[in-house]
Amino acid sequence: MAVKIAFATSDRRAVNQHFGAAEAFAVYELCEKEARLVEVAEFIETAMDGHEGKLAAKVDLLGDCAAVYCNAVGASAIRQLLAKSIQPMRVEEGVLIDELLLGLQKNLVNDPPLWLAKRLKKQSGSDKFAADEEWQE
Repeated sequence: MAVKIAFATSDRRAVNQHFGAAEAFAVYELCEKEARLVEVAEFIETAMDGHEGKLAAKVDLLGDCAAVYCNAVGASAIRQLLAKSIQPMRVEEGVLIDELLLGLQKNLVNDPPLWLAKRLKKQSGSDKFAADEEWQE
């Protein structure tokens, strides 16, 4: 089972950006045996002019990610991310992406955090209230 994880980064090595002001996101696909970079999305300065719409564009871009790691994230962005089932994760500036991926990879098999366990369960189709089931009272 693979999941996509995004990192707010300007150098593709470390998490070093605030979510709302992020110049770029590196998106990795992670499974038990490997992590591979699948996309780098960069934003031009005119897209970061302080308007609320920039958040929606970033959230939409990360729509199929399980989580996004950043140095800070505002309340509005948190609400938008959680509404799309994307877990915002705050880490200290400079934490290496490789280290985070390695830790997630270990947890993927043994003891995933709740947000990751939920995503994996949803992806496997074993969700208790799957969309194709009928609700009966």
